Amino acid sequence: MPAVLPAAKPIRELSGLTPRDLGPQVLESTEPVVLRGLVAGWPMVQAARASNSAADAYLRRFYRDATVNAMLGPPEIAGRFFYNEAMDGFNFAPLRVRLDKVLDELARYRGVDQQPAIYVGSTTIDTCLPGFHDENVIDLGGRDALGSIWIGNRTRIAAHYDLPDNLACVVAGRRRFTLFPPDQVGNLYIGPLDLTPAGQSISLVDFLAPDLTRFPRFAIAMEHALSVEMEAGDALFIPSMWWHHIQALEDFNVLVNYWWRQSPPWMDTPMNALMHALMSVRDLPPAQRAAWAELFRHYVFEADVETASHIPAAARRSLAPMDADTVRTIRAQLLKRMNR
Repeated sequence: MPAVLPAAKPIRELSGLTPRDLGPQVLESTEPVVLRGLVAGWPMVQAARASNSAADAYLRRFYRDATVNAMLGPPEIAGRFFYNEAMDGFNFAPLRVRLDKVLDELARYRGVDQQPAIYVGSTTIDTCLPGFHDENVIDLGGRDALGSIWIGNRTRIAAHYDLPDNLACVVAGRRRFTLFPPDQVGNLYIGPLDLTPAGQSISLVDFLAPDLTRFPRFAIAMEHALSVEMEAGDALFIPSMWWHHIQALEDFNVLVNYWWRQSPPWMDTPMNALMHALMSVRDLPPAQRAAWAELFRHYVFEADVETASHIPAAARRSLAPMDADTVRTIRAQLLKRMNR
């Protein structure tokens, strides 16, 4: 008899907020938050609630001959963008195509049982739909956020994390999100770091048919899972580094999201540090690796005002609080060392 997985728990919800009164209680949260009806008043959402055709027509109002990155998979993948059998490639074709042609294809297959998987991911709104933000306004408190749009049919995006904080707004169709806290990375069976379907490493578990013989610890991950189903007008705040699996549930789905980082613009991506550590620390003898773990703990993960307090302030250099000039100096030193 197959094992029964624990059911995901609901995500905390808030209602009654508008796009103009979001505050730190949401935008700086370290836990996910569902915001029911947050963007229900947007003209885009009103069009989508009228019909898919009205939503399609609304998007085309802003279209200005832009091309986008799209994914196209055969009906056999059932909307799941993933690796091929050998994991040396993928089960879909990446395309560079005009956005209006994607909308044409989505309309063509609407209502068809066996649809190809069609997906436009992470496309900058101001580039492909200039003027959209003028009518669909949100106040993120001065944060330097990147607004993107995601368009497709019944697709599934494997569990992955994003470095920035993320406010995801469903503006057409319905989506189901399943989230996991960052500490569940070991139970999600993450694939390669340097060959990924869309830039981020993904869970190898098929959430609709999990193979617990191959991935037994996924049952532990599900003990920590949070889930929500959202319709047009709803939004979800996803904190930095939370794993999230996304399933689009209709023939036509559109999501608008905003990404921003709670860090200075000169700060590099931590993924570079991870990749460098893999090639310089991971394969050391155990005793040396443990010594480096202690150095990382001391200088990075538990660093505080006492870490370098015994050094005169003018002599602390890289141990002083970082700024753009210090980062430029360190980066130049690293490049010089790596190019030897």
